[in-house]
Amino acid sequence: MKTALQAWPRYLLLLCALLGASPLAHAKKGTADEQRAAIKQTRDSVLAELYKLNPEAKARIKQAAGYAVFTNVGVNLVLASFAGGHGIVVEKGMIKDTETYMKMGSAGLGLGLGVKDFRAVFVFDEVAKLRTFVEKGWDFSGQADAAAKSNEKGGAVATAGNIAEGVTVYQITKNGLALQATLQGTKYWKDKNLN
Repeated sequence: MKTALQAWPRYLLLLCALLGASPLAHAKKGTADEQRAAIKQTRDSVLAELYKLNPEAKARIKQAAGYAVFTNVGVNLVLASFAGGHGIVVEKGMIKDTETYMKMGSAGLGLGLGVKDFRAVFVFDEVAKLRTFVEKGWDFSGQADAAAKSNEKGGAVATAGNIAEGVTVYQITKNGLALQATLQGTKYWKDKNLN
């Protein structure tokens, strides 16, 4: 234990190096317009990946009041984990959709070493829930993991779990669609620089 605590400064340097080389760090560079364009491009690729993994998600998002797409890079360093990311929330309108840019961050304690890169898509059935998410942000400080159901016909396709009444989340990892959306210790808030 003493060795891990003595090595803490090295872990912090490793964290900075890993996050500095991540797509997240590159999204922060450039003008506000370039950052918004990068986030929209990421949104489009995440949605395309989701539709490929779960074709039913396309119809679900089309019928929803709105959706949010977040990208996150996390780093686990022996005793602690850190993550940060950006996203966009889209509220569907009669004439034009409303877009809000947001940030996310998380920190926690736990054993492990490595980097976790995932994308999350939130689907809001109700406008009120979406607006609460945008205006007040969400803070998943406690246990907030949504267990997904697998398709009963062989389990080849998985669907996301509900994290709140009327809100569903799909989490995509390097290995595909996650069977459990891990949102523990994650906070979401408006990006003041991009809105």
